[in-house]
Amino acid sequence: MSNQFDLIVIGGGSGGLAHAQRAAEYGARVMVVESGRLGGTCVNVGCVPKKVMWYAASMAHDIDLATSYGFAVQAPTHDWRALQQSRDAYVARLNGIYARNLDNKAITVVRGRARFIDAHSIDVDGMAYTGHHITIATGGYPKVPDLPGAEHGITSDGFFELDAQPKRVAVVGSGYVAVEFAGVLAALGSETTLMTRFDGVLRSFDSMLRESVSDALRADGVDLFEHVMPAGIDEELGALTLRAKDGRVFGPFDSVVWAVGRAPATDGLGTAAAGIDIDADGFIPVDEWQATNVANVFALGDVTGAVALTPVAIAAGRRLADRLFGGMHDRRLEYRDIATVIFSHPPSATMGLTEAQAREMYGDDEINVFTSRFVPMRYALGDTKRPAAMKLITAGEEQHIVGCHIFGDGADEMMQGFAVAIRMGARKQDFDDTVAIHPTSAEELVTMR
Repeated sequence: MSNQFDLIVIGGGSGGLAHAQRAAEYGARVMVVESGRLGGTCVNVGCVPKKVMWYAASMAHDIDLATSYGFAVQAPTHDWRALQQSRDAYVARLNGIYARNLDNKAITVVRGRARFIDAHSIDVDGMAYTGHHITIATGGYPKVPDLPGAEHGITSDGFFELDAQPKRVAVVGSGYVAVEFAGVLAALGSETTLMTRFDGVLRSFDSMLRESVSDALRADGVDLFEHVMPAGIDEELGALTLRAKDGRVFGPFDSVVWAVGRAPATDGLGTAAAGIDIDADGFIPVDEWQATNVANVFALGDVTGAVALTPVAIAAGRRLADRLFGGMHDRRLEYRDIATVIFSHPPSATMGLTEAQAREMYGDDEINVFTSRFVPMRYALGDTKRPAAMKLITAGEEQHIVGCHIFGDGADEMMQGFAVAIRMGARKQDFDDTVAIHPTSAEELVTMR
């Protein structure tokens, strides 16, 4: 086997694999280096297994609702271990599909850890490989705070290794992972506590979403505590207590989940040997073309510190391959109007500017805000009510939509279609002129006044 390639991709996660496969489709000779399971964080310990757990939790909510529709439902029991085994088997099948896809495209896969020798060469376990282009797509890993006893907690990686459901659990954090894990654990029957360092969850999101998610978590029995600065974890006979810097003590818990952010996986890459810049936090800075400061070296996905979403990494990787090997010289990802979903219960979807950001960018006189709060029809027959909330933010005289935020059942699915319209420059009038589909929750977005 020749050790010279048109493209070497360091990292076999979603972004790196999408990049490698698109390049191979153009006829490039491609190599992927990966030390772990193919698919990276998303497939193995991220989006995919998370969504499986979210579905399980959603089914628990549906069982509660079923009696409203005439079903005689006995108190259900849940088998965490059976769910874990089915989930892990599904992930393993995906690992195999990735491997077959790479093989079908004649992409060389080298198992091990890559380290730069120079700007065109890497070493993997003592073997040198040369690439005309090299792309770093190593992703990141969950942080563990530097606190006494922090090792007694687990991260999102450890969450997916749990073979038994913790009866009493604390989740520390305020972002996607913290909110999603807390929702899943509570729905499946764990006594769940969620602790945030500042004033609540999802601090970078629109206030409507933050309030709606917080209310939903509390309604599901999650204990929310704000302004908790952890000082350490104590363990005694398997029970964990978490100490805060202000003297508060929480617990006992069977498990503490750290969901306090992610760090870039750049340690050990030997980037200095290639002259690649790394910032103070370990991220690799890139320009709008995914290019590092070294001419033939690129980076994409979470390792760059840009929008840390799997579809973003995939889109960036494919566009980079289009440019390098497909003759599309202006092809690049525009990091704007990117829709995303928090898989809360019910889910939350967001795109564009928050109301606060819009007012700061355009000024109060240029902004119009349209909101709707209602209880979806599926809850009409029962005592349980899960309210939905929606917000459209427009700017300028023509009222171009610059922000869209949805909380409620189906938010995850309906946002994708609206995202196309908003990215194309939709105005409020365009939404108003669209005939509603009735009865749906989505119709609220085209009937707001």
